[in-house]
Amino acid sequence: MSLTPAELTSSVSGGIGSSPQRPDGTLKVRGEYAYASDLWHEDMIWGATLRSPHPHARIVSIDLTEALKVPGVYAVLTHQDVPGQNLYGLEHKDQPVLAVDVVRYQGEPVALVGADHPETALRAMKRIKVEYEVLTPVVDMETAIDDTPLHSGGNLVRHVPIRRGDPEVPADVVVTGRYEVGMQDQAFLGPESGLAVPAEDGGVDLYVATQWLHVDQKQVASALGMPLEKVRLTLSGVGGAFGGREDLSMQVHACLLALHTGKPTKMVYNREESFYGHVHRHPAVLYYEHGADRAGKLVYVKAKIYLDGGAYASSTPAVVANAATLGIGPYEVDNLSIDAWGVYTNNPPCGAMRGFGAVQAGFAYESQMDKLAEALGMDPVDVRIVNAMTEGSVMPTGQVVDSAAPVAQLLKLVKDKPLPPPSDRDLRNLPGGVSNTTHGEGVVRGVGYAVGIKNICFSEGYDDYSTARVRLQVINGEPAALAHTAACEVGQGLVTIMQQIVRTELGVERVTILPMDTSIGNGGSTSASRQTYVTGGAVRAACLAVKDKLARLAAGRMGLDLVELLGDEVIDETVEWRHRATEPLDPVTGQGNAHVQYGFAAHRAVVDVDVELGLVKVVELDCAQDVGKALNPQAVLGQIQGGSAQGLGLAVMEEIQTAGGKVRNPSFTDYLIPTVLDMPPMSIDVLELADPNAPYGVRGVGEPPTISSTPAIVAAIRNATGLALTRVPVRPEHITGT
Repeated sequence: MSLTPAELTSSVSGGIGSSPQRPDGTLKVRGEYAYASDLWHEDMIWGATLRSPHPHARIVSIDLTEALKVPGVYAVLTHQDVPGQNLYGLEHKDQPVLAVDVVRYQGEPVALVGADHPETALRAMKRIKVEYEVLTPVVDMETAIDDTPLHSGGNLVRHVPIRRGDPEVPADVVVTGRYEVGMQDQAFLGPESGLAVPAEDGGVDLYVATQWLHVDQKQVASALGMPLEKVRLTLSGVGGAFGGREDLSMQVHACLLALHTGKPTKMVYNREESFYGHVHRHPAVLYYEHGADRAGKLVYVKAKIYLDGGAYASSTPAVVANAATLGIGPYEVDNLSIDAWGVYTNNPPCGAMRGFGAVQAGFAYESQMDKLAEALGMDPVDVRIVNAMTEGSVMPTGQVVDSAAPVAQLLKLVKDKPLPPPSDRDLRNLPGGVSNTTHGEGVVRGVGYAVGIKNICFSEGYDDYSTARVRLQVINGEPAALAHTAACEVGQGLVTIMQQIVRTELGVERVTILPMDTSIGNGGSTSASRQTYVTGGAVRAACLAVKDKLARLAAGRMGLDLVELLGDEVIDETVEWRHRATEPLDPVTGQGNAHVQYGFAAHRAVVDVDVELGLVKVVELDCAQDVGKALNPQAVLGQIQGGSAQGLGLAVMEEIQTAGGKVRNPSFTDYLIPTVLDMPPMSIDVLELADPNAPYGVRGVGEPPTISSTPAIVAAIRNATGLALTRVPVRPEHITGT
């Protein structure tokens, strides 16, 4: 069959709009997929990390003598052994690779051990003697700014004010509220792990589970005092991320041990160490005041938002900006005053987690909308629809929403779904399940609604781009394509999407995705729901460049099929692709076109609550979401289900509990996450209202459902109990009052 380049896009199956089998799917289901914790190298040693037991203390002395005596120990390192800069950080270099004179959170790395066996490393680690002078920790986010400075610049990481109109205008109805969001963990499947291999050129090759290869490379190279080209990173199998792998964990530590000993060094955290070894969702305290007229139309909104960043900055500046700029939700309000602060404390460091900033604000503003509906005697969905933004609406920052914003439509879709039948009193379907805690007495059903908004891609003028290489050639008589990026596959299915794009654009069935590494240009972080948009855009652009060369090759040679046309030719194109530009926020007014794109999702939750025991069963959790274009419909549903599950966890069970800065529950025995038994049936409506500014019209999918699922579930519990419930997660004692 002969094809012109223009006909390639429809010539093969498995392109965009279909749901082909994931190339990693079978291996993962069968337990045969190689994750970073499965890495192995001949003659490798194992690394272990000594961590501070105190949230805040001065290091008086460190004695390594007994640790070095343990047979099988190759090295014991402290900050004195860091050859480069002993500071790193995503946005601000404020975190030491190894503590120098002070520790600022429980679990901060103090020393490293390299040994011939992981148990040997742990035994030696326990023999390191550290004398501490314990200091009073700063733990209250609302007073931290005026408390003991934990860093030279004080305890304020960032303040974002948003001002528009006159927030002092009078309103017929005013509702106020104080809300709290607990500290949530990403709870990914695979713990932090990687393997560092010293190289012949004096550099190091690091194989690691991460979300952002090039930012890791930059920070590791700085700490090692090496040029970038001598620090090479390759992505290993990643068992989930959700933001928890954006910051460094064991990357520098493994490289230090490998270069110091000359031996490949593997590090794998156990689950408890993982709780200390990565950032978490920012806990928050939020104060809101909404004013409306008697028809329910919002007149003004005022908000003060406090976010606890913990000991180091991480992503706190961006989280603060998201909480502020998205702080009123997907609603039109002409007059507003929002202030958001991110602060340092001696609590565990907090950073990126799915929907960051928008999740905390979403719980508060949606709780306020329910409170406003009650004060007005209106239906909670109707009051939202009265205020729903649309395409052309103006954000609090003054930015015009220039693509679909179907907020009212999403709300109507979930409201119009049929409600589930009453409980059949089967123990398996009641709060508490087969633990036989209740037989239906005291069980009340409630229904709740929520809608949320999330920015997609990086914001505020960040140079957000991705690099992709696409190669087309004939292999064994068959046309084949190769795609290479540094964009991290963390379980979300990016490898499948890239194959689909190449098949669609080049009409080639056989598409190979090369391992992600730093031998190609930056792919950006797998976060902000950006990879399908940005790396997908880069792969598409590289394919178009290949097609352009193919068209020139085909000129005057019509009638040849692709194999004949290519012959021994190899067409290889590398493209750096950017989305449209954004701009920084005005530091005084918070005005500016800060975001690339917005995503919207709405939920309806149906719950059964045993009001006597405080137990909750989520009976149904329905969702409607606009995805722009479903490149892979099955993957889209999976993202919506997964995001909703994490929102359910925050609503009723997930919280890292701290006391005086110390973590009380660093294990899955005490930190509860939803299982298949907790997830209810989900009816999902997927809208495809294309964004004209995005490749294929796509809209980021993974984060919006996390934002609206939590407040919808809490609204349903309120509906069942009549309680205010101003804090998540909702605990049994919040319902029973005991």
